[in-house]
Amino acid sequence: MKKKAFVAIISASMLVSMGTGALAATKLQEIKAYLNTEVRVQVNGSHVDLRDVKGNVIAPISYQGANYFPIRAISDALNIAVDYDETTQTIIIGEKVDGVSIVDGFKDMYYTKDSAKTTYKGKDYKEAYFNDGPGNRSTSFMLSPNKEHQTLYLQIAAINGDITDLTIEDSDTNTTLKKIDVIKAEEGLVTVQADIAGVKSLYIHGDVKSDTVVFVPLTTSYYK
Repeated sequence: MKKKAFVAIISASMLVSMGTGALAATKLQEIKAYLNTEVRVQVNGSHVDLRDVKGNVIAPISYQGANYFPIRAISDALNIAVDYDETTQTIIIGEKVDGVSIVDGFKDMYYTKDSAKTTYKGKDYKEAYFNDGPGNRSTSFMLSPNKEHQTLYLQIAAINGDITDLTIEDSDTNTTLKKIDVIKAEEGLVTVQADIAGVKSLYIHGDVKSDTVVFVPLTTSYYK
């Protein structure tokens, strides 16, 4: 919450550096400002180099007694998700108001639109991850939030058995973001929430025994 509050406050006075779309706006006002290479930034007591989207170290712009950084640079330093809606010219920091389904771009051998497999307890979710593989095994799939989202809300159910050691990892750093010891079949469809700020790709995996099916409704699992 401290991170979110800090970004919300500081972003109100920062330059927008989210792409060329904003530069086409008709209400831009030209100003005279200066790059100030002497300003340094600390995050939680440690000095950090703020960088642009290409990885280059950047200096703040000094204008009328205030220092301005691109929001992207600050959000990356604080591990806060940031995105830009070109249609509404809105910068979105942290969770989005509307969830974004994980179904877009989802690829896996257990992806299905077969209604016999996408239906769970009488509701057809239309698209699902339905792992009904043979024998004792690991169940896993990848997701790509691309650093554009703050939180993952993953719905998952175990059928005919339990899922153990369900783990959500940052696949680029092998960092565990969330781990659930066991999801029991009798629990039904559960929602697992994980902080994914600053994460480009996710590796989600767990263990199941023979005859256990892993069901993930892709249309109702989402990022925010």
